Amino acid sequence: MADSSIGTPEQLRDPNYTPPLAKAVPLGIQHVLAMFVSNVTPAIIVAGAAGFGFGSNSPDFPEMLYLIQMSMLFAGVATLIQTIGVGPAGARLPIVQGTSFAFIPIMIPLVAGKGVDALAALFGGVIIGGIFHALIGTFIGRIRFALPPLVTGLVVTMIGLALVKVGIEYAAGGVPAKQFDNPEYGSLLNWSAAFVVIVVTLGLKFFARGMLSVSAVLVGILAGYAYALVMGIQSVEGISQSWTFAKSFALPDPFRYGFEFSLAAVIGFSLMAFVSAVETVGDVSGITKGGANREATDEEIRGATFADGIGTAIAGIFGGMPNTSFSQNVGLIAMTGVMSRHVVTIGALFLIVCGLVPKVGALIRTVPIEVLGGGVIVMFGMVVAAGVSMLADVTWNRRNMVIFAVALSIGLGLQLEVMNLAPGDPNALQFLPDTLRVLAASGILPAALIAIVLNLILPDTLPGEATEEVSGGWAGKGAGDR
Repeated sequence: MADSSIGTPEQLRDPNYTPPLAKAVPLGIQHVLAMFVSNVTPAIIVAGAAGFGFGSNSPDFPEMLYLIQMSMLFAGVATLIQTIGVGPAGARLPIVQGTSFAFIPIMIPLVAGKGVDALAALFGGVIIGGIFHALIGTFIGRIRFALPPLVTGLVVTMIGLALVKVGIEYAAGGVPAKQFDNPEYGSLLNWSAAFVVIVVTLGLKFFARGMLSVSAVLVGILAGYAYALVMGIQSVEGISQSWTFAKSFALPDPFRYGFEFSLAAVIGFSLMAFVSAVETVGDVSGITKGGANREATDEEIRGATFADGIGTAIAGIFGGMPNTSFSQNVGLIAMTGVMSRHVVTIGALFLIVCGLVPKVGALIRTVPIEVLGGGVIVMFGMVVAAGVSMLADVTWNRRNMVIFAVALSIGLGLQLEVMNLAPGDPNALQFLPDTLRVLAASGILPAALIAIVLNLILPDTLPGEATEEVSGGWAGKGAGDR
C-alpha cells in the first residue's frame, strides 16, 4: 500500500515525480536489496563453471571479484539508461536492470572447464547478442505472436530446471569439492548452513513486512554467513585478508579478456535475446499496470527493449554479463505504489558506486559457497515457479499438450544426458559440429525452437483418435475438447 506521506495519489502514479529525498533514498536502496543477490550470482556461477570460482585454488580466482564488480556497475549503468533515457533507448520508467539467470544455461557450456581463456568468446557473444537484442526493439511488437505463454512458460521452466542442480551442488560444498572428492562434500555441516539460509528466507518472506520481506533472500544469506562464522566454515581472518587486499577504487577495464567471435556464443545469446525481450515486455506492462493502472505504450516497450540490448552490449565490452529487466522489482513497485523513475535512478547510482569499489566484491566472495547455495536454491526454485505460473495461462487442450510434451522431453532429456557427463565421455551429441553441440547441450534452445515451430505449423485442433494414443486417453476428457 502506498504511503501518503510520500506524495499524493496522482504524484505517486507519475514516473516523473521525485519524492522527498529522505523517502526517495531508502526506496531506491530497497530496489537494490531486492535484486542484489540475484544480480551477482550469475557471475559467481560462470566463474565456478569455468574453473576459477569458489574452492578452485586457481591462480585466476581474483578474476571472479572483477566479474562481480562489473555485474554491479553495469546493472547500475543499464538501469540509468532505462530510467533517464539516452535517445530512443530507455522506457523512462522505474525499471531495474540486472544480470539475467536466463543466460546461465547458455554460458555454462561455453566456459565449462576452460578457465579465463573462455571469456573472450563469452563476452564476444554478449556484445553481439546485445546489439541484436537492441535491434529487436524495432520489431518487438510484430514477433509477440510467436511467443505465447506456452513457449515462454516452457522456456522459463527449462531455465529453472537447468539451474536447480547448481543450487544443490553449492549447498553440498561446491563443484570443485565434488570434482576433487573432498570428503566434506555433502556433509551435514555444509547442508546445515544452506538450511539456515532457507529457513530464515522463508520466515521473513511469509511473516515479515516491508523491507525485511522484500530483501528476505539477502537477509537469509547474512544469517547463513553469521552461522558459518560461528561454526568455523568461514574465518574472520579470511574475511579480513580479502578486504585488505582488495582495492578501494577501480575503474572498469575495456576488453579485459579480449574479443573472440564464437558462432555458438553469438547464436546462443541472440536466440535468448528473444526470450529476454518478451520478458521485458511483460515487466514494462506489469509496471505501468501495477504502478499507474494503465497499459504500456509502444514507445515505452521499444525504449525498454533498446535499453536492454544497449546495456548488455556495453556491459560485455567491460566484462559484464547480459542485462535485462528484473521482475522482482516490478512486484516491489506494485507493493509500494511508488511509480517514480527517479527513485530507481537513486538505486542505480548506489549500484554504480558499489561496482567502482572492489572491496564490496571482496566481501561478497567471502560468502561460503554452502551459504550461497541456500540462497540460490530458493531463487532458482522461484524461476521454475514463475515458468509454471506462465503455463497456467495456457489452454491445455490436446494440441498444446503434445507440443509441450515433445519440446520438454527433448530439451530436458538433452540437459540430463549431456550436461551431467565428464569431459571425454561419449554423449548423445558427440557427432554434431562444435557450434551445434554447445547450443543443443543447454536443452533450452532446442526446446524453445521445437515449441515455436510446432506452435506455428500445427493446426489449432487435432483429431481425437490421434491424441488418444499420445495421452493414453485421459487428456481428452474436457480440456482437449475445447
